[in-house]
Amino acid sequence: MAIVEFTIVPLGTGDTSISKYVAECHKILAASKLKYELTAMGTIVEGDLDEVLAIIMKMHEVPFTNKAKRVSTTIKIDDRRDKTATIENKVSAVLDKLEEE
Repeated sequence: MAIVEFTIVPLGTGDTSISKYVAECHKILAASKLKYELTAMGTIVEGDLDEVLAIIMKMHEVPFTNKAKRVSTTIKIDDRRDKTATIENKVSAVLDKLEEE
């Protein structure tokens, strides 16, 4: 299972606000069965890598359908295959280390 962080930024929209584009993208994500977390600077998704990338590709098209002239999408992938990784496990591993100190 992969944990993927991504950010989709529409360019050439004539406005500095992108929240309406993010909301439209998240409608696609919410309709999927993937587990995700919206953060202030991007979104984290957990699931099969092929499925996650397919959803990100669909979301990448959303700003174009809403009149953006250019779209910049950044993707970070953590694809761990020696054991099952989850968003919660990654966060709790760090919090556990902080409590040990």
